[in-house]
Amino acid sequence: MYSTGSIQALFVTDPDMVKEIANCKSLDIGKPLYLQKELGALLGMGILTSNGDLWAHQRKVIAPEFFMEKVKGMVHLMIEAANRMLISWENKVEKEGGSAEMVVDESLRSFSADVISRASFGSNFSEGKEIFNKIRQLQKAMAKQNMLIGVPGSRYLPTKTNREIWSLDTSIRNLILNVAKRHHLHDSVTCVNNDLLHSIVEGAKADPFSSCTPEDFIVDNCKNIYFAGHETTSTTAAWCLMLLASHPKWQSCARAEVLDVCQGNTLNADMLKKLKTVTMVIQETFRLYPPAAFVTREALNDIKLGSLNIPKGTNIRIPIALAHRDPAIWGPSSDRFDPARFANGIAGACKPPHMYMPFGVGTRTCAGQNLAMVELKVVLSLVLSRFEFALSPKYVHCPAFRLTIEPGNGMPLILKKLS
Repeated sequence: MYSTGSIQALFVTDPDMVKEIANCKSLDIGKPLYLQKELGALLGMGILTSNGDLWAHQRKVIAPEFFMEKVKGMVHLMIEAANRMLISWENKVEKEGGSAEMVVDESLRSFSADVISRASFGSNFSEGKEIFNKIRQLQKAMAKQNMLIGVPGSRYLPTKTNREIWSLDTSIRNLILNVAKRHHLHDSVTCVNNDLLHSIVEGAKADPFSSCTPEDFIVDNCKNIYFAGHETTSTTAAWCLMLLASHPKWQSCARAEVLDVCQGNTLNADMLKKLKTVTMVIQETFRLYPPAAFVTREALNDIKLGSLNIPKGTNIRIPIALAHRDPAIWGPSSDRFDPARFANGIAGACKPPHMYMPFGVGTRTCAGQNLAMVELKVVLSLVLSRFEFALSPKYVHCPAFRLTIEPGNGMPLILKKLS
């Protein structure tokens, strides 16, 4: 047990207790209420923070949009977005004589933002660029005040950071509502209504709960998808490239697999299923650098967990990075990059398998995990098929917590075009 300001937290690493949390379907355990308050500008009462019947309704609206059959239909959009990014990389490499140093973070972030915008909101990155830029600014601003979480009233103080957060929150809200209005008008004219934004708008109309207005339902869930749908994927892609750049043998092995599967043909969904080594690299990257620091829950009523009586209001925090590097679970090589540990799947790599939790645990497992895995396979496959890459001497290993765990000083790589 420890406390952060007024928040009382129970730190959980015991595998049996983690399993009990994962298997719990009771609405007595939910997302911490402080998230809606302290991170309200970024997450509001969207699917990432809501509880009870509101969360169940949001999950019912959003999750089907990320079922694998739907995600397969997005692969061509991912390839188009990745190719645009890689052409710009190729141009720079050619301009600099066959080898160039590039900080790839922002490119990957733009790529992922383009994918989630076009696949889920029917627009392209140029239309959503202002929203993404402001959400990124908001994320950085909220990370600055992270140390004040749990300090009563801190979010109301008219500090420079809080004023910036309030301004960005208002601006993002207006931008999202404008996109939703234009989208609704377009649907009315064309009768095309098969994307996530349409489902969210319709879900807002059907929402029988008084906990949020229809406008809040649209804005908060769009912000949740914009943030979670591009930030976590782009960050993981950067860590993947760092690890492959640091381990040339694995880079060569993954590249050989991609070239063998594609045989010079355009990448497609069927090919992605055959990329076993690439999948193992992604799984190992998620293990070593999970996007989220914790699985967080709150006892919304008095509950019993294992042998512990946990009073209402207690936060429950599972430290993902510690669980993913525990030698008792992963063996003596738990700190080493070794994708081969996933050769027989998660169950073969991790005993017990529920201690591998890059997408969370239980009923609150990330609804967009299919999208994330397919998107990562696409971008890694295309990068590997077109470039050799190594870490720049300027790279400083500095993982930073900015609501997700990202490279603190960027990801500079030296890229060389494959012949």
